[in-house]
Amino acid sequence: MRSCPDAVDKNKRKRKVTVEMKLTRDIEKTGEIAEAVSACGGRAYFAGGFVRDELMGLPNKDVDVEVHGLAAEELREILERSGEVISIGKSFGVYSLRGYNIDIALPRKEKNTGTGHRDFEIFTDPFLGLENAARRRDFTINSMMKDVLSGEIIDSFGGKKDLERGILRHVDDSSFAEDPLRPLRGAQFAARFDLTPAPETVELCRSIDISDLPAERIEAELAKGLCKGRRPSVFFDVLREMEQLDIWFPEVRDLIGIKQDPLFHPEGDVWDHTMICLDKAAELRNRAEEPFRFMLAVLTHDFGKPLVTEAVNGRIHSYGHEKAGMPSVDRFLGRITGSREIIRYVKNMVELHMRPNVLAYDRSSVKATNRMFDSSVCPEELILLSAIDMSSERYEGEGRDNISFLEERLKVYRELMAKPYIKGRDLIKEGLEPDENFGEILEYAHKLRLAGVKKETALKQVLAFAREAEK
Repeated sequence: MRSCPDAVDKNKRKRKVTVEMKLTRDIEKTGEIAEAVSACGGRAYFAGGFVRDELMGLPNKDVDVEVHGLAAEELREILERSGEVISIGKSFGVYSLRGYNIDIALPRKEKNTGTGHRDFEIFTDPFLGLENAARRRDFTINSMMKDVLSGEIIDSFGGKKDLERGILRHVDDSSFAEDPLRPLRGAQFAARFDLTPAPETVELCRSIDISDLPAERIEAELAKGLCKGRRPSVFFDVLREMEQLDIWFPEVRDLIGIKQDPLFHPEGDVWDHTMICLDKAAELRNRAEEPFRFMLAVLTHDFGKPLVTEAVNGRIHSYGHEKAGMPSVDRFLGRITGSREIIRYVKNMVELHMRPNVLAYDRSSVKATNRMFDSSVCPEELILLSAIDMSSERYEGEGRDNISFLEERLKVYRELMAKPYIKGRDLIKEGLEPDENFGEILEYAHKLRLAGVKKETALKQVLAFAREAEK
């Protein structure tokens, strides 16, 4: 719904070129480091997601490198000759260079010594060996390495074949289960790369306790699934298969099996509808100012339906679900995020999400649509949500007409808001005091503004209203 799509596209192209230039620079610097490492008897390898994304033809702005065969002191000396070294925790054996998106690490082993994803004991071992180093990775697609100098891919656990077949498979039973975040990581990888979890991986994930994970880690993996996923619905489908919805996503789980009127929702139950909406939203999320909060609004928009859905005279209704769902939305967001801005935005969008299509169907007055847009934190994205909510067979016909109507009315609202209007200083100039009634008077003035009353006429009406309020 952006008003300047050409400018937005131009900015995106500029950002893409900038990222590509920085990546080329990072790769060149990595080559220099690899040459120096080799001269000292070591070897440097691209690792993890960088190799995976390269094989998939996907851009990756972060370069991950693992150096084998050199002690930490030797590696640091080499890096100091290449630039300003930044240590990411001395015990982690991870370094970066200021001005570059390169992480250079020593091979390491990890042991979970606490609960959740908080406490890990980390050991660096430059002579761990390629296979043992890859064994600590979560999934086979992330376990591949690529020799920086020769380009040879070292694939100890069949990651390339799994990637070609679209399979998400864990590397090692023991090390995988030590990290409770991995079911969430698996779900977001599946959503991002159209992967199907291997049965043995699903089974193992069912046994992992994710209850003690920090909320910020859940939010981070959810954000990747919603904002990077080709089909965000897969994130939740996978967690459902892993039986991992209960702890962090019970409100999403509760959508399963809630029936809808097939006349309006031939796609199935509320779960099916929500998942379809998420995938539709993935096609449009780049039009939102903040994609994550927008996707959260899409996810939560029907949280009220499990509470109010009922059959009346053979028809299924969910009257008032947009308001009934507010406590559920509150609980979910409070569990997932600490951002007040996100919570305010999502709650506002959910509460209003039925209004655009209702007003469009009724071809309601300008005054009514003005009030709706005025109560919205982001009218453009409210229209976008209403379009997504009709992502069924009905969307192609009546839905398109509704969107055209709403977009025209939004222009009217924007033009109205750009016209002169009554401000507090105008009332003070007319002799009114900013007392306990002042807020009510300003609210009345705003109602006149939404009704399209010109400022001069509105001022007379507001002054008359103020005099009446004094009596």
